[in-house]
Amino acid sequence: MKKLIYLILLSALFSSCNSNDDLPEIKIEIASDLSQDISDGRLLLFFSKDDSREPRFSVSDNVNTAQVFGMDVENFEPGSVIEFKMDSFGYPLEQLSNLEEGDYLVQAFFIKYETFDRGDGHQVKLAMDQGEGRKWTSTPGNTYSLPISIEWKKGNDYQLIIDQKIPPVEEPEDTKFIKHIKMKSELLSEFWGRDMFLGAHVLLPEGFDENPNQYYPLMVFHGHFPSDFGGFRTSPPDPNLSEDDFSARFGIYGYEKIQQQEAYDFYQKWISPDFKRFIIIQIQHANPFYDDSYAVNSANLGPYGDAITYELIPYIEKEFRGIGEGWARILYGGSTGGWEALAAQVFYPDEYNGCFAACPDPIDFRAFTTINLYEDQNAYYQDGDFKKILRPGHRDYLGHVSSMVKDMNHRELAIGGVQTRSGEQFDIWQAVYSPVGQDGYPKPIWNKKTGEIDSEVAEYWKENYDLRYIMERDWETLGPKLEGKVNIYCGDMDNYYLNNAVYLTEEFLEQTQNPYYNGEVAYGDRAEHCWNGDPTLPNYISRLRYNTMYLDKIEDRFKASAPSNFNQQNWTITKN
Repeated sequence: MKKLIYLILLSALFSSCNSNDDLPEIKIEIASDLSQDISDGRLLLFFSKDDSREPRFSVSDNVNTAQVFGMDVENFEPGSVIEFKMDSFGYPLEQLSNLEEGDYLVQAFFIKYETFDRGDGHQVKLAMDQGEGRKWTSTPGNTYSLPISIEWKKGNDYQLIIDQKIPPVEEPEDTKFIKHIKMKSELLSEFWGRDMFLGAHVLLPEGFDENPNQYYPLMVFHGHFPSDFGGFRTSPPDPNLSEDDFSARFGIYGYEKIQQQEAYDFYQKWISPDFKRFIIIQIQHANPFYDDSYAVNSANLGPYGDAITYELIPYIEKEFRGIGEGWARILYGGSTGGWEALAAQVFYPDEYNGCFAACPDPIDFRAFTTINLYEDQNAYYQDGDFKKILRPGHRDYLGHVSSMVKDMNHRELAIGGVQTRSGEQFDIWQAVYSPVGQDGYPKPIWNKKTGEIDSEVAEYWKENYDLRYIMERDWETLGPKLEGKVNIYCGDMDNYYLNNAVYLTEEFLEQTQNPYYNGEVAYGDRAEHCWNGDPTLPNYISRLRYNTMYLDKIEDRFKASAPSNFNQQNWTITKN
């Protein structure tokens, strides 16, 4: 019997070795005119069966995703050929050996890294934003091969040539109402060891040029990297625009025309004689980890909170006649922007006069999506004595699950590797909230492959970025400064389960005393992600009206805190 078992094991091992030996060999060449400025980066290899678009655009969390494998490249020498490693980690299949034989559309993509000698003494290699918002699929300077069709078969060898380069981004032009600024941040430049910049798109009020003695409140609209000021259009919708476009997210046709109409309607309100006068800004703070910084100070990203609050905003207010005082600044935004709005209000309570946080990223880490970071042992599984269940990561309004937390993280692991370099959602949370690891990169909150949670890192997250915990811990001093300023909105069927953290935060807020928080928490019935507080409109409309939907509540804040020389009719202060 023992001899039989030995023979079976030996046969299985021999078969495995033969299988690995038969794996195809993939060699990737970078064209000489593109390779001169490449040294370090991440090489991605895509396989797809969808020929309607390039494979690099087909990787997602849903069941229709393409396949991607990734490997780090260091000290690349121009003219050399890269042999793609067969043990490179992949998503959704983890190993190339598990890829079925057949016909595929294949593409290679190289994410270029730059070297940063940071002010904290660490040297790190990261992908730098090039004006596109740190989106690896469209970063200028990243290179790729044109997709080719192949028959994937054991024993075959393949060669791909990377000969395409993403061109630079075109900067938007100023208009009468929209101005674009870019300023060097001394704080961030010192941290990163090179010049670092912050930008903003500024929407100026009607009559700005004609009334040089008027000064205005500032509305800070937080969110992901904006290429230009969105949702504002001075001309009617394009009459030639087809209404055949389908929005899978909202299940409707003609959404582009709806967006154009909403943008034009906002413009008409903006210039109407009885509309309030104020400045709106959308901030550009992309960084080597993500399309924005989460607007707080971070051990890995640097002092973005201070840079935005004490450098960028005063600069804008001086340049465009903002009132320049904390009572005249309002925060709002959704998703990432919702978290940022609440975080900026909590960490800089005197510098802002209210936040309207819609569908915020997790604001209580006991409900970090579907994970309790303080009690769960594993981020990917619920473990029992005889069974373990994957944690859901995305659902629709009926609760139908389309991806798991493990899948989302494995996609990031394939794209960015273990050093938090994917430029994606879970990686930026880790980059913002974690302490710096010994290697200079963010210390993992959990093992990216297995999901095992590091309780020490979770404790660091709690003390520094768990917004509910921080408010509760510091309410004696924070409470008087936050009274009436905290407003939170979330759909009760948020796609990423963000409502769970809002429930826990609401429990705390409703128990506050000396003072009572005196704000608002509201939920949208069966509303998905980005519900922002209007129960009378569908989500696909209300999400286009951030700039006007909180004005009545903002007016209440100004009436309670503005000085006597503030004109309550048009929201301006006149100075000689």
